[in-house]
Amino acid sequence: MLPSCPVACMCMVVDSMPYLARYVNISCLTTGILHHGQRQVPLLFSSAALSHTAKQNVYKYQDDLVPRSLSWGTPNSVEQFQKCSIGNFLGTGLPFLDSASPLSVDEFVQRRNKLAKALVADQVDAFVVEPGYTFQYYANISQKDWEVWEPEERPFLMIVHPSTNVSTGEVKGATTFLAPSFEVERVRLLGMPFAEELEIVPWEEHWNPYQTLRKYWSLQTAEYAVKADPKVMVDEEMRDFIQRGLVNNGFDVVGLGGEVERVRQTKSQSEIEILRAVNTGTVEAIRAMRKCMYAGLTENEVIEVLDNTLRTAGLEPFFDIVLFDEDASNPHGGTDGTKVLEATTLVLIDVGAHLYGYSSDVTRTFFPPFFHPITSDPSLAASSNTHLKQHVHTIVFDAQSACIHSLIPNATAASPDIAARDVITSAGYGPYFTHRVGHGIGIKAHESPYLNKGNTGVRLRDGMVFTCEPGVYLEGKFGVREEDVLLVKKDGEAECLSGRRSGGPFDP
Repeated sequence: MLPSCPVACMCMVVDSMPYLARYVNISCLTTGILHHGQRQVPLLFSSAALSHTAKQNVYKYQDDLVPRSLSWGTPNSVEQFQKCSIGNFLGTGLPFLDSASPLSVDEFVQRRNKLAKALVADQVDAFVVEPGYTFQYYANISQKDWEVWEPEERPFLMIVHPSTNVSTGEVKGATTFLAPSFEVERVRLLGMPFAEELEIVPWEEHWNPYQTLRKYWSLQTAEYAVKADPKVMVDEEMRDFIQRGLVNNGFDVVGLGGEVERVRQTKSQSEIEILRAVNTGTVEAIRAMRKCMYAGLTENEVIEVLDNTLRTAGLEPFFDIVLFDEDASNPHGGTDGTKVLEATTLVLIDVGAHLYGYSSDVTRTFFPPFFHPITSDPSLAASSNTHLKQHVHTIVFDAQSACIHSLIPNATAASPDIAARDVITSAGYGPYFTHRVGHGIGIKAHESPYLNKGNTGVRLRDGMVFTCEPGVYLEGKFGVREEDVLLVKKDGEAECLSGRRSGGPFDP
């Protein structure tokens, strides 16, 4: 419960407040300003739907922030650690959110129109999808938006097919939904981004839904009526029993590929700006948190504080890997999170968050802020592989640079991996780089194309977005990985969408 407010302001509860209320002495929340004692701290609502508006409020009052970056002293408890981390993060003013905003209806209309043109190019009659990431991409509804409980057996399908204007020849996307009859009204209430009335084909519980869809198409479209087996494309999210249902009722089902797959691989400017905001913000949260770390923290405590810090800016974490020293020799961990931070510990953090439905995926490897080999005990540095850790970090950074230089249009999806791997192999650590160098990223953290040395058949295109994340993992000692998110540009080197790259293990 918040304390009582002065008459001049109104207290509000937002979904980041449980974290802030626990760690910060809140007296009042008013239009995006958090009053901490006599100081004013910019507060950004954690609801992604409000983050843009709240961000404007931060800047509206930025001249009153004295000072903008709080000094919390040296933390010696998790509570103080959290205060310090949130204070540092909010004290930046969160400028990374400036260019991002929710996607418009027109953005989704254009996506479906591009899909229709791709279907024509691939000589496919329609694209069929059920709620999931692909459905979210084309109609802004995820699986959980449709079924909070679990994916169920009743098919709810979106079918997008090309519609050609006979006068102009222009191709646009036409969309039909197959839905259980008792769910039709709920489908309309989903608020999907369509400018026109939804076209829904209902099916009763005792009917065959796939046969119902086939009959509807035969009645509505002369082309489908005469075609023995209309060709429909599905992706990897389509469950097997639905694919079999379509095949058994007169559809020729093919897997995702060609121009249809490339629609989602190439990002619009709106997507790019959201990806820039969420990835830059995630890196800045790591930096803000690192400044507050102290000896004795566990990996799990760092995860909790970093996640809460992200939430204060409207970034909702969906995975967070924090590994100390030898725990990081397995790239994705697997230990119990209880290892304790020491002065010479090398910390690996791989974390992702969502903003407006889009993902961040960044990694930083660094030493704690209270350790530096120049001022610390030389014997301590020597006994903890400190110089080796710095040496390997330099190799990994150089490998990441090689990956970035290879992200150019018309290069193969294998070339960035090969370039990074050559650097690490030449340095003598080839066997310890155990995974691909990167992957596409968008509404999913891992999307195609995938950057591995065997993917020679896929060409990179302007507008594709990838991670570059080479690593070296020495069993029983430590692991190093640096990961940023890069945009392939038509002219020039790839653009970093995660802000500034690491400046080394003392400046992540």
